[in-house]
Amino acid sequence: MNYIRLYTAVLAMLTAVHASSIPQPISCSSLLEATVSGGVQVLTSVDIAAGALSVPSYSGGTILNTFPLCHLSGSIKYGADGLTLAASGANTLTWELYLPVTANYNGRFMVVGDSGYAGSIDTTTMMTEFNLGYAVAGSDGGHSLAETGNATYASFMTDVAQLKAWIHNSIAMTTPTVRALATLYYAASPKYSYYYGCSTGGAQGYAVASLYPDLFDGIYAGSPGNWYSHLILSFLWNAMHTQWNGFMSQDALDFITTKVLDACDALDGVNDNLIENPSKCKFDITTLQCKYGQNATSSGTAVCLTAAQVKAAQAVYAGPKSTLTGKEIYPGFALGSEKAWLLQETTLYEEFSELILKEVVFNDSNYNISTFNFGSDVSKVDSIASPLIDSIYPSLSSFKARGGKLITTQGWADAYNAPTWPIEFLEQINAACLTDENSEFIQVYMVPGGGHCGPTSAYPHVPGTYDVLDALVPWVERGIVPTQMLSTGAIDGTNATRKLCPYPQNAKYVKGSIDDWTSYTCA
Repeated sequence: MNYIRLYTAVLAMLTAVHASSIPQPISCSSLLEATVSGGVQVLTSVDIAAGALSVPSYSGGTILNTFPLCHLSGSIKYGADGLTLAASGANTLTWELYLPVTANYNGRFMVVGDSGYAGSIDTTTMMTEFNLGYAVAGSDGGHSLAETGNATYASFMTDVAQLKAWIHNSIAMTTPTVRALATLYYAASPKYSYYYGCSTGGAQGYAVASLYPDLFDGIYAGSPGNWYSHLILSFLWNAMHTQWNGFMSQDALDFITTKVLDACDALDGVNDNLIENPSKCKFDITTLQCKYGQNATSSGTAVCLTAAQVKAAQAVYAGPKSTLTGKEIYPGFALGSEKAWLLQETTLYEEFSELILKEVVFNDSNYNISTFNFGSDVSKVDSIASPLIDSIYPSLSSFKARGGKLITTQGWADAYNAPTWPIEFLEQINAACLTDENSEFIQVYMVPGGGHCGPTSAYPHVPGTYDVLDALVPWVERGIVPTQMLSTGAIDGTNATRKLCPYPQNAKYVKGSIDDWTSYTCA
């Protein structure tokens, strides 16, 4: 395979600094002088005291380093193939590395992924995991923030090398270099290597599991956009079917979700303003259609749906279908997720569908996306965009054979990604790798009321911080197969905890407080 050949070349280039053992640790400042291969530069190497480095937090505040660190930054030049390191390369990837002092280092190495179009480094996740004792690195995905553009143009999409680097290769380019520097600093290779990413980072996670199976021992790939080319068709489909008379205001979306919850909340035996498994909900949206002569709103509040709105909602639930064959192009959205649909109706198709179709698929900045044909044009997307940005090869047999473990989380109320896509892909992987639903190397955890990569304002009482590493690390290092996962951190400020279960299991209430994860069992 060409990817494996290229990756082998990358590793060979870095042998000067990636030794299995180094006689003595070196100082942080000395890493600035580290001998690395052509194309790699260490630009800064600074010792930072505890509490002296501040990065943005997910909640809008800041996170500080809880103990001292060696902070490195640098760049990697790479060539036209989107992978090979070369001093003369026309493309630049930037990276950062946080190294805990030896006393606080847990012996584990981690690389974090990107979000959206990348272009910047996810220092928030880096600092979060650093504070747990990990040596952590991240990159900008192989292009700068300026090259991610805006809603009308993103220059990196017109550069095939940068496009290949974005999802497929940037993690593979970054990891050998930063891990080698960590090895120099600690005078020993990390005991275990982990990858942690969500959204685009989830797609990058599946890319490394498939293309570079020896790179990581454990991978977290949350809310994965790994079928990116069809994800953006989902955005376009939903926008096209909810325009004009079919548009649903936030009030109308809230109305639908309320009615769905009234019908299906108690299916799991618990009234908690939540549907444990929306696939078991059989709510009929047509029951909300306005009666003859009835207005859809009363005193400015939605009381029923127009026929056009019902049809629009049905299209979102169904997901895009081929107009030639009727087959699914991408899954639809779940019952109970309606509160989060406004982005599907308004901005996502402009930010993602329009740019990728114009700049990658049709190579025409004047292309009118309203003319996209969900029959004849899908094959064009598959032949042009998919090989560059998708990570949908289901045979992860090499990753499985080397003992790798992979965990995915997916919110049922994700505002971006259709929730059943990770389930569908899991089934493809199990079939390709000849494993059953109780897989020995990959698990998917569905999150009732969960949003995209965490909590959502649609369900503020639902905890949205998932203890993924508490499940993944023992699985990787001690062979303890996870049977559950703790979820904490509800954005409404309550102390609720929830139990997440590996698919196809669901959390079943036993006894006790409904807001305590110990009151449930996975079944």
